[in-house]
Amino acid sequence: MTLLDRRLNAHRADLADMRLKGSVEAERFIEGEAACVVVPVLDIRGAPRADAGLDTQLLYGDAVRVFERSEGWAWIQAERDGYVGYVAENGLGAPGPEPTHTVITQRSFVYPRAELKAPILAAHSMGARLVVTATAETRGTRYALLSTGGAMIADHLRPLSEQAGDYVAVAETFLHTPYLWGGTSGFGIDCSGLVQLSMRMTGRTVLRDTDMQAESIGTATDPAATPLRRGDLVFWRGHVAIMLDGETMLHANGHTMTVAREPLAEAVERIAALYGRPTGYRRP
Repeated sequence: MTLLDRRLNAHRADLADMRLKGSVEAERFIEGEAACVVVPVLDIRGAPRADAGLDTQLLYGDAVRVFERSEGWAWIQAERDGYVGYVAENGLGAPGPEPTHTVITQRSFVYPRAELKAPILAAHSMGARLVVTATAETRGTRYALLSTGGAMIADHLRPLSEQAGDYVAVAETFLHTPYLWGGTSGFGIDCSGLVQLSMRMTGRTVLRDTDMQAESIGTATDPAATPLRRGDLVFWRGHVAIMLDGETMLHANGHTMTVAREPLAEAVERIAALYGRPTGYRRP
């Protein structure tokens, strides 16, 4: 049988997604159960251990399918981008009402009531999906009231029916955000996470890891024939950057440990010493 990428297909020797029956071998196939992320950021790991490496992250309101629960861990597949891995079981809850709004600022706080001076309950990242049931106003500040209780600054949210127009402009709001391997949130983000979350805010769903993005986003382009422009992606082995214009790029990187601007020519020379030269260019 064809060997399917385990990052995007839930299959092990003992258990697999029913949808993969006939494509993989496993002792047992199940449909899994629907669940929803109920914490601000939920880590997906490659093994059910707290010391296992971070592969990616889910955000509040993300839908998942659960194939196994064992000893405080859940083996899941994200509905949004298909990523498979293990998460802390207490970060999941039963599906609730369909989310109505998403966070559009890098981070935003949840207050116990419509009062910005109240001690905060939590903080959500850009991309978190919430259910807003009403609005309120205190001293001229508008608040969105949440179905789970609490309130957020209304201007930090946007109806899911509305989307940003320029993914690069979204990415630019992450300038100076700390770099986090496997990160996909406003609290810490990596290179492909920055691409994925920024595009998500424009209504575009793309795959998670750099190698996946290098094969699937847009079309390949050759800068020798077609000059690079804003929004083009530059790929290295294990890395991706977003072009801000024909000469400058933005990327979450382990060199500055932040999201940073950098001249493309300088980055190419610096990265070449460790990882080689760019492997490809794509135009979304």
